[in-house]
Amino acid sequence: MTKLQNQIIKEMHVAPEINVQLEIRKSIDFLKTYLRKNPFLKTLVLGISGGQDSTLGGKLSQMAMAEMRKETGDSDYRFIAIRLPYGEQADEQDAIDAVAFIGADESIRVNIKPAVDATVQTLKETGVEVSDFVKGNIKARQRMIVQYAVAGMRQGAVIGTDHAAEAVTGFYTKFGDGASDLTPLTRLNKRQGRALLQALGAPEHLYLKIPTADLEENKPGIADEVALGVTYEDIDNYLEGKEVDPTVAAQIETWYLKTQHKRHLPISLFDDFWK
Repeated sequence: MTKLQNQIIKEMHVAPEINVQLEIRKSIDFLKTYLRKNPFLKTLVLGISGGQDSTLGGKLSQMAMAEMRKETGDSDYRFIAIRLPYGEQADEQDAIDAVAFIGADESIRVNIKPAVDATVQTLKETGVEVSDFVKGNIKARQRMIVQYAVAGMRQGAVIGTDHAAEAVTGFYTKFGDGASDLTPLTRLNKRQGRALLQALGAPEHLYLKIPTADLEENKPGIADEVALGVTYEDIDNYLEGKEVDPTVAAQIETWYLKTQHKRHLPISLFDDFWK
């Protein structure tokens, strides 16, 4: 294992092996502890896409809220699942199935297309032509705007679905799906998250589906692994300290180094960045 690989594994907090039930309990207790330390907060909010990560984050959040209600006697503790399609979502049935599996206390559907298109058109009128890639980022950020609006109105905190295999590559939109108050999946790689969903009894099609951000209209449904140029199997092996092909390791490390700016808070004059 190289020095950089060891550094990345430590930063991502990935264990080579996990006890699935223990990790489920860790995440639930983490969410509950946050709520107990912030008694004003009564809801957890998460956008549900129908993919592995939001399904897992949603299920853990719902379980945490059910336990909070039971332990405190306070029925105001609730989990709110939000489906956020851009127009007609090709895999929206998966999002519906995910909400059903989660057993969400409340479900909302918000079509982000009018807001996204209005932003793109307004920019065009000022002379700024938005690329398909940047429009994809606007979609991700609009989804987070909606989640924070709901959280703001419902005394809520927004759950993030960032996990180690996503974090190491920076494969998320800064201040979009990368923005949240709590990230209960931090430390888990892709296969470990899948193992938690299996243990929780999730429908197979939700955790076996090909992961895709599906933000670019010129590349609809493009798989994460195609965009990254490396498989999640390889990323998971790398994060678990296993030997991977040097070319693969170099690709993962290149993504890690290129996306460092996504993994820290805004920089000030007083940060170590300047030293």
